[in-house]
Amino acid sequence: MNKTSIRESVTDKFFLGIVYIFLSLVLILILFPLLHILSASFSSPSAVTSGKVWLWPVDFSLIGYKAVFQNSDILVGFGNSFFYTIVGTLVNVSFTAMLAYPLARKTFYGRGLIMILLVFTMFFDGGLIPNYLLVKSLGMVNTRWAMIIPGALAVFQVIIARTFFQSIPEELAEAADMDGCSDMRFFLRIVLPLSKPILAVLFLMYAVGHWNAYFNALIYLKDSSMFPLQIFLRNILILNSENSDMLTNVNSLLVQQGLKDLLKYSLIVVSTAPVLIIYPFVQKHFVKGVMIGSLKG
Repeated sequence: MNKTSIRESVTDKFFLGIVYIFLSLVLILILFPLLHILSASFSSPSAVTSGKVWLWPVDFSLIGYKAVFQNSDILVGFGNSFFYTIVGTLVNVSFTAMLAYPLARKTFYGRGLIMILLVFTMFFDGGLIPNYLLVKSLGMVNTRWAMIIPGALAVFQVIIARTFFQSIPEELAEAADMDGCSDMRFFLRIVLPLSKPILAVLFLMYAVGHWNAYFNALIYLKDSSMFPLQIFLRNILILNSENSDMLTNVNSLLVQQGLKDLLKYSLIVVSTAPVLIIYPFVQKHFVKGVMIGSLKG
């Protein structure tokens, strides 16, 4: 069977060439700083300080990573970030799914009004001070719940999930209802197993948000034992205020040769590694879930 293809015109080829060139430049702009940071984290402090590192490690060294993992504050930050990410994501996904599914059902009374109220909050926010006073009145200041409850629900994710749930046929719910299946059982046993793509999208979106979150911790937390990793990373990158414990783990000579800069690069790699590791496993569901959730509305 002969296959025929549409012949591209000279204008189309020229346009595609420009697109490929543009995308290649964007790829280089994105990859270059990432490769530079990764290479610098595996280089010696003297090579980093002297600016010899570009796209390949110079004088391969793991001193930066040893200093990172020997520091007790960093380990505490890691533990807290994992806790906020796991618990917070489970709370987020549960709340989002439980709210989005009823809004997707045509038989749910008042769903239009609820959607208007939800969308209203996307454009008009109470502001920082009212939010702080609310969290304080609820007794959550300087508690771990301050990192989870105030952001337990995101309207944008609710809209995406609602759009996906609308793609599930109403006839399926009617058939289950005729067989005596309750709404809760239908949701848990039928809807959720059919919604793996959108659940993967929600897990990834919320998990990345919790892993990178630092503003709520900056506002609501005072005890450093509850700080997430990003607060310690921020202190080192922006405030440049490493404590003496971190620097006593290596000799003072290496500190003078640029251990500070090496720690920054190593910390950036360590803090981004979990997200980079998880993303390839959910990338397939992520693309499918976002496409269905966005196009079928």
